[in-house]
Amino acid sequence: MPTKKNNINTEKLDKVVEQARKDAEARGHGYREQALKMYPWICGRCSREFNRANLRELTVHHKNHDHDYNPADGSNWELLCLYCHDNEHQRFEEALANKGVSMGGAKKQEATFQPFADLKDLLDKG
Repeated sequence: MPTKKNNINTEKLDKVVEQARKDAEARGHGYREQALKMYPWICGRCSREFNRANLRELTVHHKNHDHDYNPADGSNWELLCLYCHDNEHQRFEEALANKGVSMGGAKKQEATFQPFADLKDLLDKG
């Protein structure tokens, strides 16, 4: 049985590994990594605990909903599980909708159509 000869380009492989290491270091300076180093791996709402095996399910929530505001002290962050994070954003959107504001910031127009406006007249004719 013939064996396959592996022609591995070690120079290219070294470059890929070097780039992966640089990317990992850059991510370490991101706000998620900072928050994970700063806070215990527990959801701030449901108190679910996380470990390395399920850490991908723990997210960083921006308390003021501004993802560009990332103070180094972490005062705008809280760790939430996927479910609580989704719920928090849903509640925020509903609160805005109740004020008549869409996520884009534009005022929502109120409905003006009144489907039963002439109902009394229609029933009286019948």
